[in-house]
Amino acid sequence: MTDLCAIEDIAEGGALALDARLGGQSVRLVLVRRGQAVWGYRNRCPHFSVGLDYRPGEFCTYRGQVLMCAHHSAMFRFEDGHCIEGPCEGSRLDAVAVKVVEGRVVLGADAGQASCGGDFNR
Repeated sequence: MTDLCAIEDIAEGGALALDARLGGQSVRLVLVRRGQAVWGYRNRCPHFSVGLDYRPGEFCTYRGQVLMCAHHSAMFRFEDGHCIEGPCEGSRLDAVAVKVVEGRVVLGADAGQASCGGDFNR
């Protein structure tokens, strides 16, 4: 397992940017958190393959339930990355397997390496 960050590094109901190496490639990730649950996704909107952040590492979240794409206002559920509103409704974010172990967010053993960026809850 690859350690990403402490769960507290992700604001409650917010999002955290990460740079990671997955499958030998450098990728941008976003982690979202509600309570003790954390979900990880590639930081890429399925509508137009652009980052979800409106400034590097800054994301819009709504009521700790959805992550909004800054470019097209598509809304993605935290728990499954499913787009519930916007131009790519019905699509999903690309999920990255993460879990919380003893207060730390980790990738699965085969997922790669990552380092934390800034976290923002707007």
